[in-house]
Amino acid sequence: MDDAPTEAEIVTLAAAHMQAAARIRRVALWQRLPWLPDLHTPEEEEQYWRMHLLPNRTMLGAAMGNQLVGVIAYGDDWIEQLYILPDFQGLGIGSLLLGCAMEEMGEIRLWTFQRNAGARAFYERHGFTAGEETDGADNEEKEPDVLYHWRRLPEPTLGPQPPG
Repeated sequence: MDDAPTEAEIVTLAAAHMQAAARIRRVALWQRLPWLPDLHTPEEEEQYWRMHLLPNRTMLGAAMGNQLVGVIAYGDDWIEQLYILPDFQGLGIGSLLLGCAMEEMGEIRLWTFQRNAGARAFYERHGFTAGEETDGADNEEKEPDVLYHWRRLPEPTLGPQPPG
């Protein structure tokens, strides 16, 4: 019988996870968007995750067995990073991580590249709407991007109903 885990476990990321987290971003981004310029070394990317994201954002990972297969960094109504290793995409891991952020925040904004059709479809399936589009002049990659927005709907109020 196969003892391989079939569901991802959500874990809080710590400093010891930053090299793996940065690698997940690198692998997922460059495999899905190979035309993007490779602007930073793996060491620089790990340093960014360790020094900027870890102290300033909620950082969660999705683990299957002993392997970290997905990461999310969020806070202050923004998702800054959400990446799943390509071999683990389509298994609900991204939805699981995104759901954690959506439970904690009532409103979320995030940027994705306009040409990233997979990410755009993913966010739209989860109720995000596209807003501002840019020519990419303000991002490192100089790649046109789009701002997505999600807001939790107000809870319905139960009370006396007006006579009909």
